[in-house]
Amino acid sequence: MSANQKIYMPSTPMTPETGRYGILTGFDPGTRTLEAGFRIAPQFAPLTTDVVLDKDVPVTLRDGVTIHVDVFRPVGSEPVPVIMAWSPYGKGQGTSPSVMGVFGLVGLDNSIVSGLEKFEGPDPAYWCARGYAICNPDIRGVVDSEGDSVLWDRQEGRDAYDLIEWLGVQDWSNGKVAMSGTSYLAVSQWFTAAEQPPHLAAINPWEGVSDVYRDLVLRGGMPDHGFARQLRDFSFWGKGRKEDIIAEADEHPLADELWAEKVPAFDKITVPAYVVASYSNTLHTAGTFRAWRRMASPDRWLRIHNSQEWPDYYDETNREDLRRFFDHYLRGEDNGWESTPRVRYSVLDLQGADRVDVPAGQFPPADVAPTRFYLDGNTRGLSTTAPTTEATAGYAVGSTPDDVSFVTRFEEETVLVGYPKARLWVEAKGSDDMDLFVLVQKLDRFGTPLQQFTVPNQNARVHDVTDRGGSILRYKGSDGRLRVSLRLLDEALSTDDVPAHTFDRPEKLSAGEVVDVEIDLLPVGLAFHPGEQLRLIVSASPILGTMMPAIREYTSAVNHGQHVIHTGGEHASYLQLPVQAG
Repeated sequence: MSANQKIYMPSTPMTPETGRYGILTGFDPGTRTLEAGFRIAPQFAPLTTDVVLDKDVPVTLRDGVTIHVDVFRPVGSEPVPVIMAWSPYGKGQGTSPSVMGVFGLVGLDNSIVSGLEKFEGPDPAYWCARGYAICNPDIRGVVDSEGDSVLWDRQEGRDAYDLIEWLGVQDWSNGKVAMSGTSYLAVSQWFTAAEQPPHLAAINPWEGVSDVYRDLVLRGGMPDHGFARQLRDFSFWGKGRKEDIIAEADEHPLADELWAEKVPAFDKITVPAYVVASYSNTLHTAGTFRAWRRMASPDRWLRIHNSQEWPDYYDETNREDLRRFFDHYLRGEDNGWESTPRVRYSVLDLQGADRVDVPAGQFPPADVAPTRFYLDGNTRGLSTTAPTTEATAGYAVGSTPDDVSFVTRFEEETVLVGYPKARLWVEAKGSDDMDLFVLVQKLDRFGTPLQQFTVPNQNARVHDVTDRGGSILRYKGSDGRLRVSLRLLDEALSTDDVPAHTFDRPEKLSAGEVVDVEIDLLPVGLAFHPGEQLRLIVSASPILGTMMPAIREYTSAVNHGQHVIHTGGEHASYLQLPVQAG
């Protein structure tokens, strides 16, 4: 992508008024020792060992831009490995009102961290006490670092490469550098690992987008910019310019060269990787599993948890598990890590009986078979036998209801583990396009929808923000979406389990035309007990609402008239589910 394809807008300097300003945000170069017992603020955990802080160290990137980093490292002369946390979130942001507010929202006490960590990153208090250094950079264009900032881009991979190579040759470094963190800190790892910096020894992406077009700004080909706007407006604070991802999405609605630079080269990711995923993050889930499937690393592990990334990341058991991985690859310890199952997945029950850390050699597990459940427009049922008689079901856009559903009841214990998809024959009456939203939902034996909070906080406030949104905080089922004019499949990337679309050319509908579309849904691990039911919903509007509170809801500009779902006969629409052998 040529540089002139990017669109920039002015950044805003980081000040206390932004809510992102922390105790260590101010520019204050120098080296100091934080003694055991040091506490950055009363609500945070104290250090258990002495830690050296090298603050605001300048590092010059290959194009001459200087960024600034904070390094926390153990006291002593023994060289140590380094864990880097790459994101635009200010390196001093751990004590900011914004981060403390996020912890409060999800129900985490600030005392589980020291406040020295970057938001969503590894805590120096824990890692320095165990013989690791932590590097927190203010990346290109952020806070006091020079340059124009970019958002999830191969440029970030090149910048992170340069910092890794700088870290790898410091006199306190043992030459082994890793990356860790959730969300943005996970995404940056795909891009960095694809650049193959020689000193990068391992990565730990803990849930993150891996295709900016398909996961963030135009999921399903729809210009749903709610979270992208939040990210652009409230995550990049600096003195120069920042990339305007919304303007770029408006200017480039199809998957072109601009968006290709925002997909990492998965086939060049060869470093050992410990990948963490969930079924419930409507921003990160698809991207994490995509990267897991396509990365080339021969030494890679996947753990699929049953909660939300922040409680999972700072859980003591999970942190110790990660330390075994890093100890093996960064310290050369023969600790048995390689015998860890390559996949550990969870099966959600939604009634208090989740199973976690189920071992497998692959995902989906080898005993899973894709099984078709055919829609019947007459009975509104789902059956493994295709109806011979054609029928239709549908809705008027903007009416109540503006969706149509199909239900099946399981008479035997049934477990779904893997990738669902919907193949639907559809028709638009009164429009030349359709935005379709799909949800697979679990019902109890009485037909009541089942849901589950993913965070420790389950108070009245979280109920409020998750009733019609906040989808990453409360799991309501596996969803998917597609703009029908962008239904063309990418033959090189599509599989029977996971359809992939090119999103590079629109094919509008003509009056009376019935077309088939394949819609990928987020992967599932879901148990159904005898008598419980599964409901498939097809809708004209986002069923789950926004992924986080205070985000603008998407409204379709192409949905008009009536949506018709054709079933049976020559138009045998079906839902394909990954059914595990009993």
